[in-house]
Amino acid sequence: MDNIDNIELVYLKIEDYEEIKNAMIEAYSNMQNAYWKENHIKALLQKFPEGQVAIKIDNELAGCALSIIVDYKKYDAKHTYRDITGNYTFSTHTNKGDVLYGIDVFIRPKFRGLRLGRRLYDYRKELCEKLNLKSIVFGGRIPNFHKYSEEMTPKEYIEKVRKKEIHDPVLDFQMSNDFHPKKILKGYLEGDKESNEFAVLLEWNNIYHEQPTESATTTKTIVRLGLIQWQMRLYKDLDEVMQQVEYFVDAVSGYRSDFALFPEFFNAPLMSEYNHLSEPEAIRRLAEYTDLVVQRFSQLAITYNINIITGSMPELVDNELYNVGYLCKRDGGIERFEKIHVTPDEAKVWGLQGGQQLKTFETDCGNIGILICYDVEFPELGRLLADEGMDILFVPFLTDTQNGYSRVRHCAQARAIENECYVAIAGSVGNLPKVHNMDIQYAQSMVFTPCDFAFPTNGIKAEATPNTEMILIADVDIGMLRELNQFGSVKNLKDRRSDIYSLKHLNSD
Repeated sequence: MDNIDNIELVYLKIEDYEEIKNAMIEAYSNMQNAYWKENHIKALLQKFPEGQVAIKIDNELAGCALSIIVDYKKYDAKHTYRDITGNYTFSTHTNKGDVLYGIDVFIRPKFRGLRLGRRLYDYRKELCEKLNLKSIVFGGRIPNFHKYSEEMTPKEYIEKVRKKEIHDPVLDFQMSNDFHPKKILKGYLEGDKESNEFAVLLEWNNIYHEQPTESATTTKTIVRLGLIQWQMRLYKDLDEVMQQVEYFVDAVSGYRSDFALFPEFFNAPLMSEYNHLSEPEAIRRLAEYTDLVVQRFSQLAITYNINIITGSMPELVDNELYNVGYLCKRDGGIERFEKIHVTPDEAKVWGLQGGQQLKTFETDCGNIGILICYDVEFPELGRLLADEGMDILFVPFLTDTQNGYSRVRHCAQARAIENECYVAIAGSVGNLPKVHNMDIQYAQSMVFTPCDFAFPTNGIKAEATPNTEMILIADVDIGMLRELNQFGSVKNLKDRRSDIYSLKHLNSD
């Protein structure tokens, strides 16, 4: 259309009814009496005025979107349009519901091609987010199905529409707006001959949805990370090691960091006292400190109001030696994580065993994952954690040479891109000439991001000076991950081909 002066999204009013009726008659010209009566519109406006909107072009009604809120678990997955609308009375609407259910969207024929439908769907998405609802759901018509119903099933038809082998104006449009087919509904809309009364149940998930809680705490969206690039040096005893630990915790807490990340085996200098023993015996003596170290880390987390990832330490469980770490939360909670893959050197020299635990951890700053050093070189682990909703992946590491560091560094950055998350890595620098198998270290601690327009072009948020003792402070925005997941130029998580491959956590509950 030419000479459009004004396009406006407005709330519907009952005074608009005659225009609504005429617009529906035009939009559904192939369906007899396919328009809402005035009492229907009045009921919708009384029950849920925010859900009823129109687009007006130069003050002329061009299209509408009607919706209600439902408690979705009350309805059978095979529901009909009559069921979900309460026999067209909209008695099913409840402000305590969890799903925004689309009742109708239509555009008058003369206004089609102006992307007005997208504006209406975008409004619904914003409304869904504003009301903290889980999703938008509706039964989508498939008006071209009647042309193919004798030669294929609805499922086959939908698959061909998905592959662009068949054009269906309604379904094509809905899928292009991030609505995903969930199932086929039979006998959904009485009298819909074009669709043979079939519909596709479509869903858009609100990634910002938060489960209602009675807790006074809130999850932060801007999270400050404090990474400790730890200098390996000889210490007199555990108290001296923990004095240095507290110095760094105090420093990153002073910058109001939410997390402090220590490296793998940061307490290895304590093995110098046992250097006269064999390597397996020495590291087992180091494991005797672990319980006390964790207790002291937990006190520091509470005292300095910061979540601490302790790096890792050796730990004996039933006389088996593991490489483990702890998440000491500022509320006093303590969580344990294990190194799943031990390196050939760890197995050969120390007799370390690979762990079994793999899970994410809920914190006041969102869902986090932790992988120790070599584990980050196995992409399956990061993907499993991403499937559990991980926002930030922490990687404490220890590498002796630059090529070993490069493996950790590049694999960590790959995890950030493929899993649409932030990745923070922290390692140790310096030398320990009096500790066998721990004599040299190389590290450059970093924070990685996905690579898209909202993030640094090289995917690096912050980086420490290589091989220098220091702290690295960086802010990451969890909200940007939600935007990336929904609107990124590529969508690594959404675009996985689950029809060809899948990944399963064998030890999950």
